[in-house]
Order: sequence, then C-alpha cells, then structure tokens
Amino acid sequence: MTDGRSWEGNWMVRLYERIRERGYTSITAFAEARPGVSLVSLAEELGPDDVAGVQVLRGLLAEAERRKQVTRTVRDVLVRGFAEGLPNGWPAVLDDSSRFEVAVVLSSWYADTPEAHGERVRQAGNALLAHPPPAGWRPLSPDDELLRTLLPDEEA
Repeated sequence: MTDGRSWEGNWMVRLYERIRERGYTSITAFAEARPGVSLVSLAEELGPDDVAGVQVLRGLLAEAERRKQVTRTVRDVLVRGFAEGLPNGWPAVLDDSSRFEVAVVLSSWYADTPEAHGERVRQAGNALLAHPPPAGWRPLSPDDELLRTLLPDEEA
C-alpha cells in the first residue's frame, strides 16, 4: 500500500520507467503477462511505496483508448476485480454476505469504467444479477465467452 508518495512528481513517467525496467514496452503488456492479478497487486509490484492501483488503471485505459480497445480493457478490469473480490468465483447462493461481495466487485467495476462505457457496464452488471452465471464462474481473461456476450467489442 502506498504512503501517499504515489502522486508526487510525474507519476506517469515513473510508471513507464518501472514498466521498462521489467522489460515491457507498455502497461498493457505488463498487465497481460499477469492475467487476473488485481490492479493493486500490479501497482505493488511496480512500486509498493509510490505506485497506486488507480495509476495503473489510468495508464491501461489511456493505452486502450489509443489502441481503440477500451471495451476489452473494461472487461479486463472486471476480471481483475473478480480475482480480488470473488477469488472463488460466483457464489452458489446469493445470501446477504455473498450479495455484498458481488455488489462490491460490480460497483468497483462501474466506478473504474470510463463514462462512455458506463451504461453498458451497468447493464452487464444488472444482467449478471438477473441471470446469475453458474456457481464458481470466474472470468480468467477479458476474452471470457460470457463477458464478451455481456460486453461485446463495440467501441464507444
């Protein structure tokens, strides 16, 4: 966890320096080499004292915009959220506790989504709640079949 130094100086330059030190040319390449790893864990790997998960997210989204692959990155953010918040996958029963865990993952996903994709993400989350996937379902990549059905590659 950072101690507040993550926003000091030019954090984007620092982020790319850390990425290059590890042999990657982009934040996306670094993240793709670590499928399903949370944004916080990615940040801690890059700099436990001066890189924040939201900075990794911002970098991923900026790169996705340039590549015109924002929807895929938005799905990837949900995959990473599942790994952190629902590591055992979709709960078999949505009781109060598990419903809260699902709500935290879905609301974080919505909060981390660019405004242009917000409505589609809200609809996808509502669809998951209205028609829950099988117990234990956990997307392992942004190319998960169910995720691609819920949020197809239509750039906004």
